[in-house]
Amino acid sequence: MLKKMLYIIQIGFIMLLSCSSGTDDTTTEEPKDIIPKNLVLQVTISGTTINNPNGDGSGVITCNATATNAVTYGFKVGSEAEVKNTTGTFNYTCTNEGLNDYIITVFAYSSTGHTISDFKKVAVFVTEKGPQLVWSDEFDTIGAPDPTKWNYDLGNGCPDLCGWGNGEKQFYTNRPDNVKVENGVLKITAKKENYQGSEYTSARLLTKGKFDFTYGRVDVKAKLPSGSGTWPAIWMLGANIDSVGWPACGEIDIMEHWGHNPAIISSATHTPSCSGGCANTKVGETTISDYATAFHVYSLEWTANELNFIVDGNLKYSYKPTVKNNSTWPYNAPQFLILNIAMGGSWFSIDPNFTESVMEIDYIKVYQ
Repeated sequence: MLKKMLYIIQIGFIMLLSCSSGTDDTTTEEPKDIIPKNLVLQVTISGTTINNPNGDGSGVITCNATATNAVTYGFKVGSEAEVKNTTGTFNYTCTNEGLNDYIITVFAYSSTGHTISDFKKVAVFVTEKGPQLVWSDEFDTIGAPDPTKWNYDLGNGCPDLCGWGNGEKQFYTNRPDNVKVENGVLKITAKKENYQGSEYTSARLLTKGKFDFTYGRVDVKAKLPSGSGTWPAIWMLGANIDSVGWPACGEIDIMEHWGHNPAIISSATHTPSCSGGCANTKVGETTISDYATAFHVYSLEWTANELNFIVDGNLKYSYKPTVKNNSTWPYNAPQFLILNIAMGGSWFSIDPNFTESVMEIDYIKVYQ
């Protein structure tokens, strides 16, 4: 009887254990922390050689990161914002010119949000880029000059400034007879003809209202007209001329030539302290014998401190006043460009046998 009772108790105990291990238990095990480890960062500088250990000057670097248990990587350059990806590869272009140190920080993230980090300091060389082209006209489209770039002065200057203030004899037009683009060059033609009461016609183009700038370099490749009485010019005026007048606006004559003085090319400045016929007008002159048969590049380098006048890459004249004020240095404000041929002036005459002559401009470029 006792054995039978013990057997019944054992069976009940087994059944109790079976019930307690049923499928109604929904408790799940908490995930374990997954910690990234073995983080490795490699930084490659583009164009690195024995002679160029800091790269080829492009500033391009490539970062590659690997880590155990990592699903995401983050990259930071200095204090810039972190960039995340899942590949572990990050490309970046350094922009500070010269040789500079950069701190590259990498983060490795696991699926549970845990992270580790590492960093490297690399020295990267970036080539100095120099002045950038900001405006140009290479006169590649046949016909009229680009109207988005050029305006015209028209007439003889009357009634406000008859003879354009210099006793000039031409009437400016925008006709193809006087201005056109042909064979990849701008052609400004001065002609002897009766037109609107004047005996000569020509053209004057300007970027006023369309383009002006402060400081930079101007390059103009040009072939000049010939003939006594011609007065071609490549020059600039202050964009504030309408409000302050001339010479308070400042004038910069990159190139001037007078046909009655062959082979002499002039550069000049006009300011309130010295303009027009003042005894000490600041003028630089150079000799170019083939001015009318060959192209030459007439340039201006304009900085906050000086004006340098250059022909074919050679410095010919500099204007750098010791004292800079509104009278001597109005060249701290925007100026616009002008191209023209005038005919005659109050101090020289025109060859009676003159018929026509052309100034050709291959290009004009402005760098800053």
